Amino acid sequence: MYKEDKLYVAHSTNGPISIIGKMANRHGLIAGATGTGKTVSLQVLAETFSQAGVPCFMADMKGDLSGISQVGKMNGFIEKRCAEFGIESPQFAECPTRFFDVFGEQGYCMRTTVSAMGPQLLSRLMELNEVQSGVLNVVFRIADDQNLLLIDLKDLRLMLDFVGKNAANFTTSYGNISSASIGAIQRALLAIESEGGDKFFGEPAFDVNDLLDKVNGKGVMNVLAADKLMQNPKLYSTFLLWLLTELYTQLPEVGDLPLPKLIFFFDEAHMLFEGTSKALVDKIEQVIRLIRSKGVGIYFITQSPTDVPVDILGQLGNRIQHALRAFTPKDQKDVRAAAQTFRANPDFKTEDAIMELGTGEALVSFLDEKGAPSIVERAKILFPLSSIGAISDGQRLDVNNMAPSNIKAYDKFFDRESAYEVLNEHYEKARKEAEIAEKEAAEEAEREAEEKEKAKKEKQSGRNKSITRTIFGTMIGAVATSFARSMGTQVARNITKGSTGSRSTSSKKKSSTTLNKAAKSATNAATRKITNEILKGIFK
Repeated sequence: MYKEDKLYVAHSTNGPISIIGKMANRHGLIAGATGTGKTVSLQVLAETFSQAGVPCFMADMKGDLSGISQVGKMNGFIEKRCAEFGIESPQFAECPTRFFDVFGEQGYCMRTTVSAMGPQLLSRLMELNEVQSGVLNVVFRIADDQNLLLIDLKDLRLMLDFVGKNAANFTTSYGNISSASIGAIQRALLAIESEGGDKFFGEPAFDVNDLLDKVNGKGVMNVLAADKLMQNPKLYSTFLLWLLTELYTQLPEVGDLPLPKLIFFFDEAHMLFEGTSKALVDKIEQVIRLIRSKGVGIYFITQSPTDVPVDILGQLGNRIQHALRAFTPKDQKDVRAAAQTFRANPDFKTEDAIMELGTGEALVSFLDEKGAPSIVERAKILFPLSSIGAISDGQRLDVNNMAPSNIKAYDKFFDRESAYEVLNEHYEKARKEAEIAEKEAAEEAEREAEEKEKAKKEKQSGRNKSITRTIFGTMIGAVATSFARSMGTQVARNITKGSTGSRSTSSKKKSSTTLNKAAKSATNAATRKITNEILKGIFK
């Protein structure tokens, strides 16, 4: 209940206990064992902030917080509490509520882009080692320098492929990029996708300013369905850490306000710090320390204060500590540690009180007007004015249908041109150029082969013709010579016969020799002539 700049959330033997409005952004802690009332305390705090006009964000692990969207009603427990606290007629009312879901199943999609999350948070999500984280940083830097947008996981996957294939070209400017690290990151991306984490990346990206809405003067309760998200603790904690980082980055400095602009409840806070590098824990501490000047208060919900690093725990000024159980030496140590975080009350021993608290009871210490922790008091938490427990699917749908258009727009997924499309176009162009070059090379090789075959045939044909000419020339020459010789001999005989009757023996011999020479000459001439005529006929 909100009244006169005070948020009334608990009641002790000394009267109401309230958080002072201007101290609410100094962060807080709700701790206690399972089943001791942490969820109800969270709901009471949230709806009290809502009544004061302060919007809240909270993760709903089991669906129990969805009841904050419905009007509460009187029951025996509340009647008893009213009598104890002196409340005559509680004004039951619902809180204006919007449901969100990373997977888009129980509420409007809440997603971001790969670039907005950044390499540091992605490295944590993928559990990369130092070398692999360094390579991922290089990939992001190359994408920025090449104006390639990294929106979803397929952008990052293809960007990793591009950098891996061209590592030699980037080594001089960006350092060594090992194929082993690229492969390890690719495998981690596949693991995220198999767990549904790919649905967290895309557009439209969530605008954290949409968490700051009010309806009829009441702060809107932004409830994230986290029952499925909790199956991947790394994704859950990294997602909420991203959301905190976005708030810190985007919201303007406002200093100390009478009331915060937003209260951020971080349930299962121990998941944020488990397996987290010191560098990232230091960053978380910085965000928590500085974000209060942006008007944001962060309230961690966990089982034991020891789940939170000491440097961060020291910044959580508003405390609600439910019961802790001490069954082991470690449990006892945790109880002592929790007791030591409170300003002691002389009326009871804090360490003993922590183990004696009943369900709905807590040790409470809020900051006073000067920002100093008040003396711890044993108190009972107020009852919620909204409904306790999960709502039906129909009620959830009715609440979602009342959301404004800017919230409904988150379900209209779109995929604009980014690294995936640009690199695919690059690969397609290179593929086509390679195909053209391969085709041209094949055609050129075919032409060369044809020319060689043609030259070979021509050479063989020329050789065959030469052989044919030689054979035919020899054969025809022999025939022609024989024919001409026969003709010459016949002519010589005829001439000899005509001349032997009138000449002397010596004259006959001379005449015979002369005639033989003439006949031989005639024979040779006839042979050449006949041969040429025959060859002309064959090879014309």
